[in-house]
Amino acid sequence: MVQRREPTARQVRLGVELRRLREAAGLTAVQSAALLGANRVQISHIELGLIGVSEERLRRLASHYACTDAEFVDALVAMATDRTRGWWEEYRGLLPTPFLDLAELEHHAEFLREVAILYVPGMLQTESYARAVFSARVPELTHEELELRVRHRMGRQRIVIPYELVIHEAALRIRVGDRAASRAQLAKLLEHSEADHIAVRVIPFDLDGFARAASTMTYAGGAVPKLGTVVRDVPTGSAFIDSEAQLNAFRTRFRKVEAVSLDPRRSRDFINRLAKEL
Repeated sequence: MVQRREPTARQVRLGVELRRLREAAGLTAVQSAALLGANRVQISHIELGLIGVSEERLRRLASHYACTDAEFVDALVAMATDRTRGWWEEYRGLLPTPFLDLAELEHHAEFLREVAILYVPGMLQTESYARAVFSARVPELTHEELELRVRHRMGRQRIVIPYELVIHEAALRIRVGDRAASRAQLAKLLEHSEADHIAVRVIPFDLDGFARAASTMTYAGGAVPKLGTVVRDVPTGSAFIDSEAQLNAFRTRFRKVEAVSLDPRRSRDFINRLAKEL
């Protein structure tokens, strides 16, 4: 099998889950290789996402690892056999890999939940807002690089899966661009908040004793809960976190943040008032 030069985050995640199953079963890579008539290096490459694994081999490994979660195994098989070449592939070699991995993650997610503190998230940005965000980057992007990033960000917005956003008032008030750009951005938020699959909730400044929205983060729901992914912003792009403890922590945190935020109707009224102030 041809070795991948640069596996995607989804391919790496499949390998990580297979390694976790093997380690939970108390088996070595050599023992797993013997089951498949392979060698230790091949098992290592599968677990690093450098080569693929067939459905038959994956199910044999899962059985050998005593994994009885049929739904989870089916989800892994779907990951292993997926041959999707998404729209983001046109940017390969043009944009940093994390941009492509994020688009792939969103494409395969069952739902998205997001907490935004200082910026309107990319999924709901206007073109002018996105351009202002990327224009502020240091070192400065070339015109071509900037336009590629803006176009890619707009491409991510074609997703129609359930999307829940909790956004702080700070992100609504900070003028990333000029007054007109801010007004247009608030108008777009209001428009999207009316969609059946999108829920926008606002955290106002005057909420007493609130300390849970310290940072921006996104949760992408997997086919099964244990295949969810938390996305955090880092200087080099996006970091994908998939440990069970981190996933549980985010789910708990999101529920608490959501519980104290304004409901969708009051949030729309709040955003509408801010827009009129501009």
